[in-house]
Amino acid sequence: MFMAEFKLRYGDRKWYVRRIVEASSVEEAEEKARRYAELMNRGEVGWELSYVIEAERPLVIGEEELRKLGA
Repeated sequence: MFMAEFKLRYGDRKWYVRRIVEASSVEEAEEKARRYAELMNRGEVGWELSYVIEAERPLVIGEEELRKLGA
């Protein structure tokens, strides 16, 4: 499982969103994320791929993550 982060732009505003990518390799995940950004660019908000990383538990905040942070 992989996670892709995208930079979104609308006028002078920008923000970031993350999406889970189902793929068997990082290369496949990057290609899917690039295609996704291209398809999402049809409206007024511009999508730009920032990065793709492998993630075992993406976007989960649980006891394991808190322990890693020392909480």
